[in-house]
Amino acid sequence: MSNSAEIKRTEKKTENNPLAEVYNAVTLIRFAFPSMVMVVFMGFYTIADTVFVARFVNTDALSSINIVCPVINLIVGLGTMLAAGGSAVVAAKMGSGKIREACCDFTLIVLAGAALGGAVMAAGLFALDDIVRGLGASRALIPYCRDYLRIQLIFAAGNMLQVLYQNLLVTAGRPDLGLRLSVLAGISNIVFDFIFIVLMHMGIKGAALGTGIGYLIPAVFGTLFFLSGKSTLHFCRPRFGGTVLFKSCLNGASEMVSQMSAAVTTFLFNSAMLSLLGEDGVAAITVMIYSQFFLTTLYIGFSMGTAPVISYHCGSRSGGRLRKIIVVCFCVIFTISFAVFLIAFFAGNNIAGMFAGNNKSVFLLAEKGFSIFSFSFLFSGANIFASAMFTAMSDGKSSAAISFLRTFGFVTAFIFILPRFLQVTGVWLSIPAAEACTFIVTLCLICRCRKNGGFDTNATAG
Repeated sequence: MSNSAEIKRTEKKTENNPLAEVYNAVTLIRFAFPSMVMVVFMGFYTIADTVFVARFVNTDALSSINIVCPVINLIVGLGTMLAAGGSAVVAAKMGSGKIREACCDFTLIVLAGAALGGAVMAAGLFALDDIVRGLGASRALIPYCRDYLRIQLIFAAGNMLQVLYQNLLVTAGRPDLGLRLSVLAGISNIVFDFIFIVLMHMGIKGAALGTGIGYLIPAVFGTLFFLSGKSTLHFCRPRFGGTVLFKSCLNGASEMVSQMSAAVTTFLFNSAMLSLLGEDGVAAITVMIYSQFFLTTLYIGFSMGTAPVISYHCGSRSGGRLRKIIVVCFCVIFTISFAVFLIAFFAGNNIAGMFAGNNKSVFLLAEKGFSIFSFSFLFSGANIFASAMFTAMSDGKSSAAISFLRTFGFVTAFIFILPRFLQVTGVWLSIPAAEACTFIVTLCLICRCRKNGGFDTNATAG
């Protein structure tokens, strides 16, 4: 094929890319909506384990899921780092018309993710007992932790790939396919949890196995889609080199920071509640952490859905469109934030009851926690979106700063300070205080970016 023919084909594909559209509020929300629903369903099958375990096993098993959560966060964090950072690199090249390069980079990123998942599985299984003890599991929780984590590690590569495809299907202009796969995965996980836990009485092993099968559905079908060649973005012979991977990791560092920070703070929360209230305290903070994850899925989904649009317009140097997109995004985020706050504040007891099962003590602790914890949702949406926005604009430093402060820096400081004076109330206050302080930093970074012309053109993307 001649060079001119190749150029014409590339231009046609670029024109047909949904990312190239002129977006207003309605069309932007419509484009991001599948990602929002997709992440909500991801939330469903993420918390399905906790609901089934709480109701059909026991609260010790529920606590064990949160004990090993840092390892799961590590896997998701590595996948999200490659996915978010790689998506920014790929989308920017697509925006500048470099379709072939974008496909080569995409292929390399996926292969790296699969290999990384396999490495984590091997290392984790080898040091399983040491990891469980190192995470602070009590003697009563060790057997549950070991059973759950072993199966989760076996599916580490599947988990890594499903995280990658959640982002890259949006970049490929197929958020609808990502939505269908996530819905199917979520339903499958719930069905298998019911079969394995309720009917077959496999306990926490059944919960882990149901989740693992859920991982495989987006991983397998996403791979088949990109192999089919039906998308502008597809698998091809990769060009092996560290530059693309390094840039992807650097761009996505904030997401990795967020997940790893969450792993550390989860450990700190578990330790604080274990010392203050024992296993019931760990179960209560488990309820809160998983509720927080579920209620923030709309923020995460919207940010995931709009990030490739921001990267694309950065790559195409359409500064005017970029400013309008960002303004609309923040308006949507603030609206969602207020709605989520109202849900958490007024329906916190219902959410706590869903997780706590028949344990009255855990329910009362979680119910009280919600009345304080809910204020974090007023600020977390803007922080999450701003971090994703800076990643999409290849400003990894600003993105990482926001993620680090909201998930580790401020949280760690407050969880060490506040419980000393306020006991359990101080634990509940740690997250709202951290999100509020981070929001101030977020505003400062946005003002600096605007002052420096960061929303007018793109100096770094691509």
